[in-house]
Amino acid sequence: MNSAITPPPAKKHRNLAQGVVAYVNEQTRQGTLKVGDKLPTESAFMELLGVSRTVVREAISHLQAAGLVETRHGIGTFVCAPPRTGVVLGLDPATVVTVHDLLAILELRISIETEAAGLASSRRTPEQLAELRAALDTFIATARAGQETVAADIRFHMLVAQFSGNRYFHDILDHLGTNLIPRARIDPVRLTEDDPVRYLARMANEHEDIYHAIARGEPETARAAMRTHLSNSRERLRQVHERHQAQQQV
Repeated sequence: MNSAITPPPAKKHRNLAQGVVAYVNEQTRQGTLKVGDKLPTESAFMELLGVSRTVVREAISHLQAAGLVETRHGIGTFVCAPPRTGVVLGLDPATVVTVHDLLAILELRISIETEAAGLASSRRTPEQLAELRAALDTFIATARAGQETVAADIRFHMLVAQFSGNRYFHDILDHLGTNLIPRARIDPVRLTEDDPVRYLARMANEHEDIYHAIARGEPETARAAMRTHLSNSRERLRQVHERHQAQQQV
């Protein structure tokens, strides 16, 4: 742990995990935490920021998904070199701030990832298929354990894009970072009063459909499975948005 790490300002965040993420980002921006530095322990974060262990782990998951930290099992979590910055094709992740923005991103993803899944079904190697299976198994295991699934979800989608054999699919999704997964920004389960177990089971089944279509080498089926999954995500997010607007009008 960097002994010079400074206490946080008295700023409130609606999402506690986002507050931890913002704190780490500010420490790296100021140079208090540098590339290669080890992050404070979970207990240290809990004491410093007054949050629970679950909140700290969710924040670390978000930082990992954004490529800002890496965890070395048995050693700790370390600051990584920041990913490429800048605007790609007019896409600036920093401007994705509203539910409307997230819906627009999902529409973009439907176009990109539907084709990526089709290409991956034709181009993936046996080794890549095994890697995709492992990523899906991790997603399912973390969901069943009640742990944060955002990082595992992002990895599955990034692998599909990578195995398409077209690096531009992967580059665009990589640039979007955690904006790929709407629940990294909002909690659709809480806002729709859905059952968390049932919600994650649906998500797992949709990912299974994508995987099996790719495994069978069926491009059109893979495209359909990916389109269905992302369209369902868009519909879930739309329902969250409408519910939130209705609550505000009460």
